[in-house]
Amino acid sequence: MTDRIPSQDRTTTGRTAATSRAAEDRTAPEHPAGVSRRALLGTAGATGLALGAVGGGVGYALAPGEDEGPTEALTRLGARRAVFHGRHQPGITTPLQAKGHLLAFDLLAGKGRREAANLLRRWSETAGRLMAGEPVAADGHDTGVALDAGPASLTVTFGFGHSFFGRTGLEKRRPEALAPLPQFSSDHLDPKRGNGDLWVQVGADDALVAFHALRALQKDARGTARVRWQMNGFNRSPGATASPRTARNLMGQLDGTGNPKESDKDFAQRVFVGPEDGPEWMANGSYVVMRRIRMLLDDWEGLGLAEQEKVIGRRKSTGAPLTGGGEHTAPELDATDGNGDLVIPLNAHARITRPDQNGGAAMLRRPFSYHDGIDADGVPDAGLLFLCWQADPLRGFVPVQRKLDRGDALSEYIRHEASGLYAVPGGAREGEYVGQRLLEG
Repeated sequence: MTDRIPSQDRTTTGRTAATSRAAEDRTAPEHPAGVSRRALLGTAGATGLALGAVGGGVGYALAPGEDEGPTEALTRLGARRAVFHGRHQPGITTPLQAKGHLLAFDLLAGKGRREAANLLRRWSETAGRLMAGEPVAADGHDTGVALDAGPASLTVTFGFGHSFFGRTGLEKRRPEALAPLPQFSSDHLDPKRGNGDLWVQVGADDALVAFHALRALQKDARGTARVRWQMNGFNRSPGATASPRTARNLMGQLDGTGNPKESDKDFAQRVFVGPEDGPEWMANGSYVVMRRIRMLLDDWEGLGLAEQEKVIGRRKSTGAPLTGGGEHTAPELDATDGNGDLVIPLNAHARITRPDQNGGAAMLRRPFSYHDGIDADGVPDAGLLFLCWQADPLRGFVPVQRKLDRGDALSEYIRHEASGLYAVPGGAREGEYVGQRLLEG
């Protein structure tokens, strides 16, 4: 069972609305449109009111003291809900969310397996409540940051870093696939912004909902773990385009065209760990590689459109390969122009990353863009929080990145500044917490 959310948008996972309504759909029904203002603003999980109209109608907001009679919700965005419990953790095949937070925690000195188990139990309880649109605590004690919003497709995902197993005395249960990533020649990594004992991903279609979850999880960790690093990202808001489109990154390129699709026969085999592929506690889990990739936007934007398209090997406007067709047309890698030159250059990013050019290696890309300000020279610190999911990073990310490292034309315009690899166990069953089979097995 996957962590799908009803949506009319196609995302980089290649999902359609029909896929989201398949038999394995794990989402809850949306709230009805005709509900009272009190229900909209005061009930956990309700749809939030918008100040503007949707589709051309007149928008309004009720002032204090106005009649609280029935009114119509102006958006369904806040009502979308993902379910925490299931075969896989949420936030892996979930459609791209508008706001994301990535964090890594290190256990405090003297804290081990028992304290880690208690923390994962608290985190799982908090995540389950917030994803259902409920207050962070049953006693009603809450910051109130997201009080008048629904769950807004909130997902929370947990993983373990390489160092976690040594800190908890579980070295013998560390998966072989969690071996440290090799060094790549193009890396300019800041060790303070990579790795970590525990990894958390928060995603939502509303920034306040995402921050609310981030704050609750940080508070849960007090006395057990401290934040090692945090990164904040964003994507295009759902419904911002007139029709479903693959998302664009800050270079203006469609990002995720070649993603494996859930309809592919080998999708699960490529993305999720099978019962025979690793430790029992990792069954139905996945491995995620995180890379903070700074885009040298001034250099990139100094190129002409034709030069940019040769670097990527695709049309910027449509994502179609330079050899013609549409976004999902297979490129003709042997095609030449009138001068006998390859239409798609040998070092084009799209050529190097194709699965059939990498022994079938495939990764499910699910990134966030980021912008961390502009430096004194007027250069933006912006780029991509690259996240890719796979059943085995030694067969997925590593061989592809090695090939990119040797001759990708895009390397001149990007810089890898942080990195991490995490084992993300399968989803928690009802009454379980994430990682319980590891920590109590």
